[in-house]
Amino acid sequence: MKRLTRRINWPGIVLLAVLGAAWEISARWIGSPNYPGLFDVVGALYRHAGDLTQALGVTLVRAGAGFALALVTMLPLGICLGRLRALGAFFEPLIDLVRPLPPLAIVPVVMLFAGTGNAAKILVVFYGAAFPILINAIDATRATHPLLVNVARSIGLSRSEIMWRIDLPAALPQIVSGIRISVALSLLISVSAEMLLSTNGIGNFIVEAQQQFEIAAGLATILVIAVAALCIETVFYRIERRLLAWHHQRAALGR
Repeated sequence: MKRLTRRINWPGIVLLAVLGAAWEISARWIGSPNYPGLFDVVGALYRHAGDLTQALGVTLVRAGAGFALALVTMLPLGICLGRLRALGAFFEPLIDLVRPLPPLAIVPVVMLFAGTGNAAKILVVFYGAAFPILINAIDATRATHPLLVNVARSIGLSRSEIMWRIDLPAALPQIVSGIRISVALSLLISVSAEMLLSTNGIGNFIVEAQQQFEIAAGLATILVIAVAALCIETVFYRIERRLLAWHHQRAALGR
């Protein structure tokens, strides 16, 4: 019970309560339909709970599919480009050219090849989530201590075995940081792509609320996205702590 109490961020909860109270009081004082209060937003959330749940499910599936595709392709590619210097130098100009492009800027190109269906949204999410994983994997692999590689070669490990047994574990903390960024970007880009392309999903729900001037419903949707992102971040944080328990213990001993 004491451990649970210690984990609760009471100052942060108090801050959110104060901000919520200030929001409701200011909305009542202004009295404008264009400025709904917190209770109005909660009411809209209750009225549209079914539609929001369904829309959020669609968005999460697209975000998850795009992120999974980026993870299974960019992680091994990043390790390969980081270990094989000649291959990395060959692809580096292309990566530097494409990486700064905003994900939504490639929507017209994606539409030419994938239309406006689910495949198009997943490809846009994949594009946005790919580069944090790829760049962190390349940099972390190149930063692997040369002594580890020399020892692996001395005992007869092949290049692929060095990547799997040496590079991946040594680079994992930095790779996980890139994955964490990609997880957040996947949801963000999925919502943004749906606002441009989709006829369903949480992004499309926001657009429909704006078109119908339902400000409270739009704010309720934003609240749902924020809560969903917080839940995803919490789950990933717990997975990261378990996966990198050895790294955090070693870091704590080094302090």
